[in-house]
Amino acid sequence: MARRKLLGAVALAGVVALTAAACGSDDGSSSDGKKTITIGFQGVLSGDNQQLGINALYGVETAVAEANADANLPFKLKLVQSDDAGSPDQGPTAAQKLIDNSDVLAVVGPMFSGATKASEPLYSQAGLLSVSPSATNPALTTLGFRTFYRVIAPDTVQGTADADYIATVLKAKKVFSLDDKSDYGTGLSAALEKELKAKGVTVVHDGINPTKNYTSEATKIISEKPDVLFYSGYYAELALLSKALHDKGFRGITVSGDGSLDAKYVEQAGAAAAEGTYLTCPCSDANSDPNAAAFVESYKKINGGARPGTYSGEAYDATNALIEVFKNLGDNLSRESVAEAFGKVDYQGVTKLVKFQPNGEVEGANDFIYRVKNGQIVVLGNTVDLIKS
Repeated sequence: MARRKLLGAVALAGVVALTAAACGSDDGSSSDGKKTITIGFQGVLSGDNQQLGINALYGVETAVAEANADANLPFKLKLVQSDDAGSPDQGPTAAQKLIDNSDVLAVVGPMFSGATKASEPLYSQAGLLSVSPSATNPALTTLGFRTFYRVIAPDTVQGTADADYIATVLKAKKVFSLDDKSDYGTGLSAALEKELKAKGVTVVHDGINPTKNYTSEATKIISEKPDVLFYSGYYAELALLSKALHDKGFRGITVSGDGSLDAKYVEQAGAAAAEGTYLTCPCSDANSDPNAAAFVESYKKINGGARPGTYSGEAYDATNALIEVFKNLGDNLSRESVAEAFGKVDYQGVTKLVKFQPNGEVEGANDFIYRVKNGQIVVLGNTVDLIKS
């Protein structure tokens, strides 16, 4: 808990520093005469799974700091944040905080699917653009949210690819599919189970709300004797589940999605319980991508030596795509003009080409497989390539 509080304090300090550097006078200009453009960040910055939010916040901070150091840009950026704790209950309040700040022209976030679903009606009503780096529930782009985009593929991509990998590479005949009953978890498990059944794999489904004791659930899983357990949820809960399974001698393979892809999983589960776990994500690892080397170095420099984590690159790309829109709009800046222009953006980021379909889905999609080896999370490769090899 102390470590989580420290990280939250570091994140807040980083935002305060960036805000102070970019703050202008009362007329909206910076100290060097450039106009100031304000963007918001909404995400999970407190609670058990806050590291995922910090990863994304640091990605935004990196893009903002780079922009503010660019003498050729005709504006400075100011960043304000709003913590929704990843909760649907807190999402609307966090969104309203940014909406009520009339200076905010666009928002990076929300992050978790439940908080996103709860927040987007407010953003749409306000005409305020929000770009999620991480919300993957497939339904989010079907609910009529007029100003919502995401730079990550939906769970229909991840769940399908994961199922193909489990059936083809792991050769599972029986899978226990467990979700955390959240919008994210149920969206991922539904996509996974549909494809597993199409591949002839036997599926046992269960759902459990996040808890601090997974002993009885571990007993239930082991009694079914699955080849693979797939958990659709977040790393804090997977860590507790993995410890319970390890203590009870589970002999199957554990797999989980992007919500669990963080070093905090290994730290909290313990190296022995986490070892061998497969983790998946519709996101690549910037740290091992030669094309992202400059981003990684910049990220480390700006964020006190921290390395990019899950969603860092996506948040960085979302912010830079916004900056591209601001540059193109010139003095024609308003919430309405930014929201309209963003749908036409065509920006090559470090994670992907940021270009959107009419429904707000990003063009192109990939899924990657990771595994815990010797206490470290390592990327194995693109799921499609791994299945072919």
